[in-house]
Amino acid sequence: MTEEPVDTCDLLCLDLPHAEQIRAGLPAASRIEPAAAAARALGDPTRLTIATALAAGGELCVCDMAWVVGQAQNLVSHHLRQLKIADLVASRRQGRLVMYSLTLRGRALVGAVLGDQPTAAPAAAASSSDKVEPEHV
Repeated sequence: MTEEPVDTCDLLCLDLPHAEQIRAGLPAASRIEPAAAAARALGDPTRLTIATALAAGGELCVCDMAWVVGQAQNLVSHHLRQLKIADLVASRRQGRLVMYSLTLRGRALVGAVLGDQPTAAPAAAASSSDKVEPEHV
């Protein structure tokens, strides 16, 4: 039975100038932390599904998003908040509706996570006159 190689060097052979050059080029922690938070945000299957739907649909309200992803509105709303905190989703009010869309950062990260090219925004989003506001009883 052969043992797998251990991921450590048997010999200390640090190429200090090369290692220092790489270390100096690393982003500051103030840039790494938000990037890690954004990556974690897409680590949840529901949030990744929501973000993927936004990449395909452009701009959606919570009620449409809930139907598209097959989840309850309150759950979708919670996940959209998490994506917004991670700066992957933006929102805007349109009358009584709140419309959500991916930010440029969100679009790029969704494409990277799914292994696609960054998703282009849909050519034409539905106009506000096409949207029927839900009746509240």
